[in-house]
Amino acid sequence: MTGGGLLVAGTTSDAGKSVVTAGICRWLVRQGVKVAPFKGQNMSLNSFVTREGAEIGRAQAMQAQAARVEPSALMNPVLLKPGSDRSSQVVLMGKPVGELSARGYHGGRQAALLDTVVGCLEELRASHDAVICEGAGSPAEINLRRTDIVNMGLARAARLPVLVVGDIDRGGVFASFFGTTALLAPEDQELLAGYLVNKFRGDVSLLEPGLDMLKSLTGRATYGVLPFQHGLGIDEEDGLRVSLRGAVRESVVAPPVGEDVLRVAVCAVPLMSNFTDVDALAAEPGVVVRFVDRAEELADADLVIVPGTRGTVRALEWLRERGLADALARRAAEGRPVLGICGGFQLLGERIEDEVESRAGVVDGLGLLPVRVRFAAEKTLARPVGEALGEYVEGYEIHHGVAEVGGGEAFLDGCRVGSVWGTHWHGSLEADGFRRAFLRVVAGAAGRRFVPAADTSFEALREEQLDRLGDLVERYADTDALWRLIEGGAPSGLPFVAPGAPRAPG
Repeated sequence: MTGGGLLVAGTTSDAGKSVVTAGICRWLVRQGVKVAPFKGQNMSLNSFVTREGAEIGRAQAMQAQAARVEPSALMNPVLLKPGSDRSSQVVLMGKPVGELSARGYHGGRQAALLDTVVGCLEELRASHDAVICEGAGSPAEINLRRTDIVNMGLARAARLPVLVVGDIDRGGVFASFFGTTALLAPEDQELLAGYLVNKFRGDVSLLEPGLDMLKSLTGRATYGVLPFQHGLGIDEEDGLRVSLRGAVRESVVAPPVGEDVLRVAVCAVPLMSNFTDVDALAAEPGVVVRFVDRAEELADADLVIVPGTRGTVRALEWLRERGLADALARRAAEGRPVLGICGGFQLLGERIEDEVESRAGVVDGLGLLPVRVRFAAEKTLARPVGEALGEYVEGYEIHHGVAEVGGGEAFLDGCRVGSVWGTHWHGSLEADGFRRAFLRVVAGAAGRRFVPAADTSFEALREEQLDRLGDLVERYADTDALWRLIEGGAPSGLPFVAPGAPRAPG
């Protein structure tokens, strides 16, 4: 028997599709429903490696945790990793299959993947009671409708009901709901069941007249109004949207245990990937994390992190252009801590030989670590475990660069020279014991009277966040109607909106 399904679409990117999908998954699994997340096509520089060695979107791994299931390539069969404004690496079923321009992908390759995407969804539905699918961008991107495999193209192929999420905090949510519906082809409109308002602040009774009018105009109900809550932007997909100028993702969650706070500056390099690596630091009481793009912003930092990137050579040039490379060299000479992760580790080395990613050939690195990197055509995808600073560590690797370490003190798969550390391992800071040990070293080097909290569990904090998402759905959505939608399949007989309005071709 095939399990139920639902497609969570959105009026825009960043409307809240990822967190709503996770919230529905957590609500369902707490009701005893065997549920799985799914996103047919994801564009993200934040990715994760499953236990079978497949690369998928980090958001889908988070949603799998919400559903209390092991993440797999079935949950995100197509992942696009931007390398520029015009091209992306295409990852199919967890493995890279090449680079394509946007025109090349939407011009034919994308439509050919629909069978693969639908097949993965059906395989999940065969082994679960329900599959909650996340859309991408907006289902009303009418210029891309003919090759769509993640929004209405998937919904029509798999006969999924569609719930559209709108971010009311941005304003214009009623126009967005109406316009999204009006632009769809009649066959797609039949699948659109209704709406969900996200990030509402204030008195819901003031919103109700608008919801009633929306229903009279479209024939579709609103399935809930979720209130705005801080701290729920977990595992965002797009590193390019990280705000600079000291913006912090809920960095100080509690006062410091010791007398001092610890300041962490993250270099916001171009094509930044897996910036979620610093979330575990931001969860520590007394640790302030900010993303920076100017050399002077490193001056008061106790630790500087150079994160992963899909453009190592480009990031290296960027650091030099902005004076950040010289600032990092001064820090190293002064014995002030620097940590490079993945691409950030590679550019701290002596030399990079790249005929794969940038095709720049041989390029001098920053020379802060005795490491030489050669980019291989085959991507390394792994889930390593090990020990550092006397503590157990596990992580995941996603990189083309192969590092030859020529000295220094061993550190995970990389090395340490004085106050400069480098590793390919993403996620290592999520290991509580290692993170605390590392922060003690940083605090000592910085002369800070900072003491890591002895009881901070990043896993427990993540579970708490996921439970909060489940609570939002359970308390503020019409869960009975939502379950009927998931269990009952695609709606039928819904009236079309705005007769005579122009619509996308079917």
